[in-house]
Amino acid sequence: MKKSGILNRHLAGAIAELGHGDEVLICDAGMPIPPGPRVVDLAFRAGVPSFAEVLDGLLDELVVEGATAALEVRAANPEAASLLDSHFPGLDLIPHDDLKARTASARLVVRTGEARPYANVLVRCGVFF
Repeated sequence: MKKSGILNRHLAGAIAELGHGDEVLICDAGMPIPPGPRVVDLAFRAGVPSFAEVLDGLLDELVVEGATAALEVRAANPEAASLLDSHFPGLDLIPHDDLKARTASARLVVRTGEARPYANVLVRCGVFF
């Protein structure tokens, strides 16, 4: 059995398949997920695992060259906005409807148990060299 890092075999495998420019949506339990992207649903119950826990775990595994979130996060969920700002200084903000539309082209969607609005971010994979 793996000793550290991501233990969920579906998530570990999906991360290993990502390449430069691929997008990953890390989202709350209420985000509508269109057919198309591979989905790893980690939601266990409301709030478990949290958006922050999943984000931190994924950022330990991914090289990220950019991130996009919903403009509405600033007013509706200041805690998530602060978390995103601390992780992504160049965070791009777009209307939530536009973020939902971009989800269809994501390579991977990771659903958390977060039960607060707009705890969603679309990250663009970079390269480690």
